[in-house]
Amino acid sequence: MLPPKPISRKDKVSLWQYMKAFKQDILSAQPERLYRAWMAEFKTPFFRSYLVNQPELIQLILKERPDDFPKSDRVGEGLRPLLGESVFLANGEDWKRQRRIIDPAFEGERLKETYPAMYNAAQAMVDRLGCGVHEVEEIASFAAADVIFRTLFSIPIEDEIASAVFHEFRKYQREQPILNIAAFAPLPKRMPRFHSRQTKSAARTIRSLIKDLTQMRMEKIKAGTAPLDLATKIMTTEDPQTGQCFDTTEMVDQVAIFFLAGHETSASALAWSLYLMALYPDWQDRLAEEARILNEDFSSISRLRLTRAVFREALRLYPPVPMMVRETAKPETFRERVLKKGSTIVISPWHLHRQNRLWDHPDDFDPDRWESENGRTCQREAFIPFSAGTRVCPGAGFAMIEGPLLLANVLKSFRVSTEGCDTPVPVAHLTVRAQHGFYLKFDKR
Repeated sequence: MLPPKPISRKDKVSLWQYMKAFKQDILSAQPERLYRAWMAEFKTPFFRSYLVNQPELIQLILKERPDDFPKSDRVGEGLRPLLGESVFLANGEDWKRQRRIIDPAFEGERLKETYPAMYNAAQAMVDRLGCGVHEVEEIASFAAADVIFRTLFSIPIEDEIASAVFHEFRKYQREQPILNIAAFAPLPKRMPRFHSRQTKSAARTIRSLIKDLTQMRMEKIKAGTAPLDLATKIMTTEDPQTGQCFDTTEMVDQVAIFFLAGHETSASALAWSLYLMALYPDWQDRLAEEARILNEDFSSISRLRLTRAVFREALRLYPPVPMMVRETAKPETFRERVLKKGSTIVISPWHLHRQNRLWDHPDDFDPDRWESENGRTCQREAFIPFSAGTRVCPGAGFAMIEGPLLLANVLKSFRVSTEGCDTPVPVAHLTVRAQHGFYLKFDKR
């Protein structure tokens, strides 16, 4: 049995057909040939974009010459109402300044310091669960949000403001796709950006709530009573070049992306991991046995070898961020194609992770692949769930602790199954989710 994936289009489609499919889901709008193409050019009478699926070109863009391929402003067209000028959207010197302030908070020793808060969130997740059928994405979203608020602001998800942010974000998540139409079409600046009224309203509410949290933390920092969590660390870190810290508006931007990247993406990965365990009960039993070694000691997480392999395989099959958009800062030549300055380049982890020319049995669920020669090679060259190079997600190490920790805690206490539940269809909202959500049956072990 293969894990579910969207049914791709077999033939070329017209611009109208593509835009119609894109509005419903970007994954199913893509043709099947992209799973074997090294590069594809999308032409319309108005614009062209290029999907790059060859490891050498991806390394050139992300690792060797990242300054020549900045993030496209077209990404911001969809996400700027929530994320402002955060590190996720910034480019150039502004981005470098933000990373100089943010990166120290996610260094190895800091991850060890955040582990108790993660562990408490994992325990709280298990305590909330009961036997019966549950909507998995809701469970995963709640738990991931709890982790973020405990590690960032030292408050549980039940806190009034944290709970309000979470519920507003649930509205935003279902309204806003990961890529706005403007990511593919060069719209004039005065043209509307296709944000729904609900999207804009939710973004304003979320940012207002985050601003309240940020201002309260700033007051505690000034009073010397702030806890030493991620928010305090980031808000008190000076740029080593300028000596300046983030102001309130900048911190709101950063907290918004921490919540998006640290909650939305983690929830997606955890939900699909649990579904895969329900689909493959033999692997589930192996992970449940391994989870017995897990405890409050940070070193125990390093012994979850099988759990990390399963979580990594879930990230391969269902990368939370399915596509990334860059643009050319100057003319380029890729595979004998001439790309003009300002050309849109799409790097798709969704397609790269299932590239037929690279992976052995790419559509199979096989956590053992990471121990094979092919798997190790592909992990180095064709596995980018957190991007790569200088713009790799600063929270990648955080996620690779949080995900296995939450997964192991659930399987330690519950057996999950697909009994009586429909097969989910992956679609791209802000992250890769199930089209109508998905349900699993939970039974006590």
